[in-house]
Amino acid sequence: MSVTVSCLFLFYWPSAATGSALKNQKLSFYGRGQAKSNLRSSTLDENRRWPTSVPYLLDSSLGVHAKGIILQAFEQFRLKTCIDFSPRINEDYFIDIQKQSGCYSYVGKVFSGGQTVSIGLGCAFVDIVEHELLHALGFYHEQSRYDRDDHVTIVWNNIIEGYANNFNKVSEEYSSLLNTSYDYTSVMHYDGYAFTNGNGSTILTKNPEFQDVIGKSVEMSSTDALELNRLYHCNVSVSFLEHCSFDDEGLCELAVCSRGSSGWERVNRADGGPHSDHTRLGTDSEGEEGDSTRLITRRMTPSTPCQIQCLQFYYYYSGNETDQLNIWIREFDSEEDVQGTRMLMGQITGSPADYWQIHHVPLNATKTFQVEFEGRKGAGSSGGGFSVDDINLSETECPHQTWQIRNFEELLNTSAYDTIIYSPRYYSRDGYGYQYLVILRTTFFGLYVRLVSGDYDEQLEWPLAWRQFQALMVDQNPHMQQRMSKPQSLTTDPAAMNNWRFMNLDDLRKRDFLKGGDAVFSFVMQDIRPLFTNNSLPCTGIPQQNFTSVPEDSDYSCSRVIRATTPTTPTTTMTTTTITTTTSTTNPDTEGPDVDGK
Repeated sequence: MSVTVSCLFLFYWPSAATGSALKNQKLSFYGRGQAKSNLRSSTLDENRRWPTSVPYLLDSSLGVHAKGIILQAFEQFRLKTCIDFSPRINEDYFIDIQKQSGCYSYVGKVFSGGQTVSIGLGCAFVDIVEHELLHALGFYHEQSRYDRDDHVTIVWNNIIEGYANNFNKVSEEYSSLLNTSYDYTSVMHYDGYAFTNGNGSTILTKNPEFQDVIGKSVEMSSTDALELNRLYHCNVSVSFLEHCSFDDEGLCELAVCSRGSSGWERVNRADGGPHSDHTRLGTDSEGEEGDSTRLITRRMTPSTPCQIQCLQFYYYYSGNETDQLNIWIREFDSEEDVQGTRMLMGQITGSPADYWQIHHVPLNATKTFQVEFEGRKGAGSSGGGFSVDDINLSETECPHQTWQIRNFEELLNTSAYDTIIYSPRYYSRDGYGYQYLVILRTTFFGLYVRLVSGDYDEQLEWPLAWRQFQALMVDQNPHMQQRMSKPQSLTTDPAAMNNWRFMNLDDLRKRDFLKGGDAVFSFVMQDIRPLFTNNSLPCTGIPQQNFTSVPEDSDYSCSRVIRATTPTTPTTTMTTTTITTTTSTTNPDTEGPDVDGK
């Protein structure tokens, strides 16, 4: 027999009985049915596993906003796991994503001819879509693991009459924990007030520090991804390519190539700054104008259809405003090709700053390639150089804009109620001007977006309809695959409204949303009109950029090349790599739907 799970997600203000801790919490009510117990562990039936590329159909009942959210969730699976989703061609088994009553999914691959996953009213959020897709891929709830009593207490007297079966456990005879620890941060965990009758919490964590962590609206956890990969017997992701945070004695799988006295080196601190990971800076250096050094990645081969990549890293700039950090890709025609073809893709120059900054470089490699960070000494004296850290490379589209707000927590704590912080004016790829606003309200903040006048308004089509604004408060974990960022989206639907209470101060501190006191938001404004008739969006190109000229001799033969090796004795000290620019420096099947949800 099949098992289905059903959920309806509501945002609400609490009654006095539930207390202030419930404010703006997401309470999950679930469709009525002959419910049986749920477990986070995976279904044990191998026949219920999908292929690693899951065929899907976006039903016409879905609005284009929901379709855009679903595509965002697909990207998270591709980034963190080996599971891909591809538009159905003629496959017998496929996921048919529809707008039905509430949010629900069957567990595992069950039906041919289209297996319904419902993303109903109130369900179009990335974390909810991830939750339902994980059900479809074979997972139940975290708090129904057979070992859950070691981690949470179920308050049975506070559960709505008739819904207690949603908190049942299933023995290990029918489930596997996939050799993972209990995960309070799982996207599959109920919140503390699920099915509450108004008398208080229904789930209490044994460790009180996690009481306000369970059931939060953030992306899937690293343990969610690990379990999914283990269930499907894989250990790679679809779209992730490379990560390096220099937190051991080596330089990851990077090589150093230098001309002159400059050179990349791994340090705990650098003269001129930074003095620690993600903090302050300041040094002095000497050297010849034109001295340069390169930090070179291993060779990688693109595998996704759109053939675009995004390089993300943090940099610290303490040198002269004429110094350059150039980002190149080098493409190779074959394994025997040692020279390759070199293309400049990004450049950082201008005034130095005494803090770490996040940076994205869109790439468009179509064949085997490597990335090169080139630091080049400019004219005049230099008080330091460039430092880079937390490098991540993926086959995804880069954010269109990034907004880094300095000293964000201090601003939230000390600013007057309803203080507004305005982003710069941004432009979409097709020329529309827009701006984000953060409204500070002492213990929480809101995030808003508005259209603003721009340089191209007379050439554009108005009113602006069916553009999806995708905002992400970035979890600044050094490794992109371990991040649980906070997403929110809004679509310019002429018939819709939206008002955001984005995050409270306590949630802000739960993960790495702040580094050095700074918050980072990334934004995409996307034309989703193709989703009226298609199951996917067309591939995008990379934006045109203008760079300061680079000398023709920049592609030199190296005077020294150092291939980094993995150390035998790792260090626990947080580090950066610095260039000074001058010198080296399951459950048994039962009748009826299995009530489930987030």
